[in-house]
Order: sequence, then structure tokens, then C-alpha cells
Amino acid sequence: MDTGIVSAMAGVLGSLVGSSSTILTAWLTQKTLNERELIRAEIDKRGMLYSEFISECSKLIVDAYWHTLERPEQLLSAYALLNRIRLSASDAVLAQAEHILTWITEQYFSPNLSTEDMRALMHSGNDPLKSFSEACRDELKSIHSIHGDFGTTHFLKEARRR
Repeated sequence: MDTGIVSAMAGVLGSLVGSSSTILTAWLTQKTLNERELIRAEIDKRGMLYSEFISECSKLIVDAYWHTLERPEQLLSAYALLNRIRLSASDAVLAQAEHILTWITEQYFSPNLSTEDMRALMHSGNDPLKSFSEACRDELKSIHSIHGDFGTTHFLKEARRR
């Protein structure tokens, strides 16, 4: 075989291999970035949903300590959030969300607290939302650990921004 042809073919094959590896590297990089963006968006979505649920339930808890349930529609937004939680949350988070809404409903039908009872409750450190918050934190941590440390960096940036 002619050495000129061999040299030309080697050059063409080398160019093909080089350009293929560049294209493959770019494709893999873009795919990884897209996956990270999707995971980051899911983490953000869940974080916002859990924050909304905590805010709404906090209002209901304080109201339930002082009042009876005069208008059942007061619970509507919390139940709407619970059903949104059902769509994406882990079983542990969902169980805690359901538990807290049951607890709030029961509190509405319990005797109202006096000012002294409320003061004692505040000093006791009893937080009805603590187990829900911890379940949420555990879920978000597990997403971080499964999908890498980029989520932790993202949350640190968001925390500094606030």
C-alpha cells in the first residue's frame, strides 16, 4: 500500500476520532448540566412548597390555640398544600404533613389556651412543626447526597442571599 494513502487515511481517522471525542465531551457536559438544573429546580420547588406549608400551618396552630374552628374553610389552603405535597414528597414528609393537619384540627376542638398556658407552652420548647421540618430536611439532604454536592452549594448561596 502506498505510504501517501496510509498517511492520508491516518490523518482523516485521527481527525474523526478527535472531533468525535470533542462532540461526545460537549454532549456529556450539557447532559450533566441539564440534569443538575432539573434537580436544582425540583429541590427549589419542594423547598418553596414546604415553606408555604410551614407558614400556613404556623398561622393555623396559633389560631387553634386561641379559638375554636368557626369556619372550616380556614383549613382549605393547608389542605390544598397537603395535596400538592402528596404529588412529590417522600412518604416520611407526607406522613408528617398529614399528622400536623390532624393535630391542628384536633387542637381546634380542644379547650382554648389561656395566656399563662400559652406562655408555658412557649417556654416548653414544644414545636408541633418540628418533626415535619426535620422530615423535609432529611428528604432534601437525601436528594443532595444522591445527586452530588451541587445542591448544598446552591442552598448556601440562597441562604446568604436572604
